[in-house]
Amino acid sequence: MFVTDGTHRGRGPTAVALERSPAELQKAASHTDCILVATWLPPDPLDPPEVSASARRGDVPQAPPATSLPLGGAGAGTILPPARPAGDLFEGAAWTLVSVLTDAVALAAAVIAAARLAGAATPSTTALGLLAIVVAVTVLRMGARGMYGARPARMPLSDQLVLVFSSVGGAALLALAGAAIADATRVDVLTVTWAWCTATLALTAGRSLLWAARRHARRRGRSGKRTIIVGAGEIGAQLAERLIDTPELGLIPIGFVDGNPPQSGRFDVLPPLLGAPDRLDQIVVGTGAEHVIFAFTREPDSVVLPLLRRCQRLGIEVSVVPRLFENVNDRQWVEHVGGLPLIELRQTDPHGWQFAAKHASDRLIALVLVVLLAPVLALLALGTRASSPGPILFRQRRIGRDGTEFDILKFRSMRLAPKETDQVFQAKVARAGVAPGGVEGLDRRTPFGAFIRRTSLDELPQLLNVLMGHMSLVGPRPERPEFVEMFGEALNRYDDRHLVKSGITGWAQVHGLRGQTSLAERVEWDNWYIQNWSLWLDVKILFLTPLAVLRAPDEPRVTDTPTPGTAEADQPATLEARWKAS
Repeated sequence: MFVTDGTHRGRGPTAVALERSPAELQKAASHTDCILVATWLPPDPLDPPEVSASARRGDVPQAPPATSLPLGGAGAGTILPPARPAGDLFEGAAWTLVSVLTDAVALAAAVIAAARLAGAATPSTTALGLLAIVVAVTVLRMGARGMYGARPARMPLSDQLVLVFSSVGGAALLALAGAAIADATRVDVLTVTWAWCTATLALTAGRSLLWAARRHARRRGRSGKRTIIVGAGEIGAQLAERLIDTPELGLIPIGFVDGNPPQSGRFDVLPPLLGAPDRLDQIVVGTGAEHVIFAFTREPDSVVLPLLRRCQRLGIEVSVVPRLFENVNDRQWVEHVGGLPLIELRQTDPHGWQFAAKHASDRLIALVLVVLLAPVLALLALGTRASSPGPILFRQRRIGRDGTEFDILKFRSMRLAPKETDQVFQAKVARAGVAPGGVEGLDRRTPFGAFIRRTSLDELPQLLNVLMGHMSLVGPRPERPEFVEMFGEALNRYDDRHLVKSGITGWAQVHGLRGQTSLAERVEWDNWYIQNWSLWLDVKILFLTPLAVLRAPDEPRVTDTPTPGTAEADQPATLEARWKAS
């Protein structure tokens, strides 16, 4: 028997091999939050040897034929549908009710507060009518934008708040226009103005609390939709890993559906294979799945399209990973030629006027910040000078836009050391799949240096790089020349990051990809930023940066010196050799 525990938040749901009878299986399932329970009969001499062997080892096996796994039946080979967590208020109709009631309470409090702030103990009939316009139009606009349906399920809080601001603002402007037509009094107009402010604040607070509660419930495994992924290839496996690593999205992967899955060791730590596509109906009903994602599969479209329509008829939410997804962004345009949709992929132009405006605003903001932060910069310079002998600023060669080299500036946070020592330890930490950064080699940080690194204050001199035109406030982090060539050969689309100017902060950094983290994921996030760039996205990243700094863990370090003659000391000495040897 294999028990898949959906509450496990490691690299994937665990498969635990147990020997139990069907009655014991039912009893165990009633006392656990199981997502999938599948029992396997003892190996039959007629069974394929690879299936029997994998079952005996306790690995995640290939699904047996349909006759060996009768979904919905009793006894051996049964997939038991898991029950929705008790008291789940964050999905389906319950979520709609909770969000409507929260907004209603927030708007009622906002109206009462607006009347009192305007000095109207008893609002006039005109004021009541104008307040009713504000409330009604706000609710209608938010409902039309999907705020009471499934749309905010995976929408970031910042995007939800933008919809709140625009909905309340549009409603308030309409009410003020009505006040002008009705020749309302000054108190009535003031009441509407206060309602604009109080409704925005109240809805922001309410939506923030809902978002935090929903995120907490999902991370604790108390909420979420059981999700099946059609296509067990590389994209499907990557999708499952991302969903497991980000439970706050509310999609819990419980297994794959694929008739011809690739053989890969990665599936030892991923959800199991549930069967072939022709049994998707049975699998959906048997597992109680509520969401199906169609990733890349080897099945032809003539097989996949009927599956998609069957899921829709069953009332199951359906998502599709599009082909050419690397080039899909928020700017695509859909037009129809008869019944055929044509999607125009509009790409960001790094040499267009929008980026020229971005760079001009970057320099202006950097100049203002340098002037405002001059006392702080002076104190940090004095602290660096007093912490240890050496220069105040640390300079390092980096690669920026179009492959241009420049010296990035930081406050020095470490004691000086021979260059050869740094190279040895850089080679030690430059391993496959991990980006350089953090404490490379011996931990030579001074106490003051550790503080400014932990708070990212050592990065402030890069405002001067922005003033000189080397960098932007927001963009992919620049890398050292020796790594750029190495990573460009090893990673797909790595060089796309050099289409734009490097940044002090970036989309990858605000999502926790700093220092020695996954380089492939960092490239993915940075390329998404380039494809979907907008001034609003830059503003959002700037607001998220302080939160990312507060959440950032301490830097990884390597403190042990390799002993001559050991395996570590005998590794290739150069960064390129270490990368290729890995």
